[in-house]
Amino acid sequence: MRGGGCLTMQDTKLIRRNGLIKDIRRNKFSYLIILPALIYTFIFSYCSYPYILIAFQKYNYEKGIFGSEWVGLKNFEFFFLSRKAPEVTWNTIYLNFLFIITGTMLAVVIAIMLNELKCRIFVKNTQSIMLFPNYLSWVVVSYMLYSFFSTEHGIINKVIEAFGGNRVNWYIQPNVWPAILVLMRIWKGAGINAVIFLAAITGIDEFIFQAASIDGANRWQQIWHITIPLIMPTVTIMTLLAIGKIMYGDFGMIYALIGDNGVLYPTTDIIDTYVFRALRKIGDPSHAMAISLFQSAVGFLMVYGSNWVTRKFFSEGALY
Repeated sequence: MRGGGCLTMQDTKLIRRNGLIKDIRRNKFSYLIILPALIYTFIFSYCSYPYILIAFQKYNYEKGIFGSEWVGLKNFEFFFLSRKAPEVTWNTIYLNFLFIITGTMLAVVIAIMLNELKCRIFVKNTQSIMLFPNYLSWVVVSYMLYSFFSTEHGIINKVIEAFGGNRVNWYIQPNVWPAILVLMRIWKGAGINAVIFLAAITGIDEFIFQAASIDGANRWQQIWHITIPLIMPTVTIMTLLAIGKIMYGDFGMIYALIGDNGVLYPTTDIIDTYVFRALRKIGDPSHAMAISLFQSAVGFLMVYGSNWVTRKFFSEGALY
């Protein structure tokens, strides 16, 4: 504070620093809980930034990132000049687009349905059942999926035969697998997203619904004109975060469910699985880093662009 009564920049910084120190002392256990996450993020995110240089080098394990030969944009040619590049790029964007649209819509519907139920015990048990698939490994899910779609012993083929049809070898039918992948993604992830939207719904002031009921609005009208508009900021933010990863395929899911089945590549091969196979065969980490950098750059542009559009037309749902 100076004689004129105005705060200087140094005074402002000092107040903020002292306020942070006091907040840490007052909530030390809360900060202690998030400390492992902060350490993990610092080590595996910020400390890994120098390794971006590998994308522009012919990386040598002995010389390291500061001694390897600089090759510029040559590593990017590995992907962009490949005849598979358009196919895997389209598959990555198309599948993620389907995951985002179907997963978000179904999660919102489930959250609204659970909120409308009056039996709290049933709701709690249903939430537990919905969350269970989220904690299953994709490897386990792949065996469950095989039990349904196996040619010899699959449940679906058994049902088809029971109605007089012929068995179908689903693992050589690439056109049906986008739908199968969407169904599996919904089954595994819609529950956890529904819990997030349900938390947003329960945060809505109950007096708003009571006022609407007094004015003669039925439950459907309350959902359409109150619930959905008030959770749209949460839905938008979740969608924006998902759009940021639209160039990243779910490697764990695709590789566990599809594996190295080349017959299904035309509709299921994504950038991540393509780079993994190339890295496994060629063993050059520079190529993998170049593609990862490309994915990150596109993801940043997608988040920035979609956030700009959201801020312009629906400012409450913007991230920043």
